[in-house]
Amino acid sequence: MRVMVFGKAADGSEKSAPPTKEAFAAMDQFTEELVEAGIMVAGAGLQNNAQAKRITSDGSSSKVIDGPFAETHELVAGFMIWQVKDMDEAVAWAKRNPMLGPSGVEIRPFYEAADLAEYLTPEELSTPREGERGKLGVA
Repeated sequence: MRVMVFGKAADGSEKSAPPTKEAFAAMDQFTEELVEAGIMVAGAGLQNNAQAKRITSDGSSSKVIDGPFAETHELVAGFMIWQVKDMDEAVAWAKRNPMLGPSGVEIRPFYEAADLAEYLTPEELSTPREGERGKLGVA
């Protein structure tokens, strides 16, 4: 099963405060453990929300809102894509995250092709996707 792990922003992380050398080293070590265990598929940290844009739409037009945004507890600070056997394994790994903190992480499973069976023919389900989309297993 593939899951997306969202690292939630902490108050300090959204005030342009980069992580300390020690925090960065701890997270780097944790990432290496994920790679060595065959769990890590992809991941990246995100710059703070002062560099962000939020786009909303009412259906007929779009509106662009420049960051920073007020509610930091709802912001994503980074992400990882993991390949795990089940949600219990994902939770066990997430609990080991050295930067977990009070804002926590959110783990959400990806839709897999089998989850979309009612929308796809058996032929479409068995045909691999091409290009980058196929590499990441995007349904």
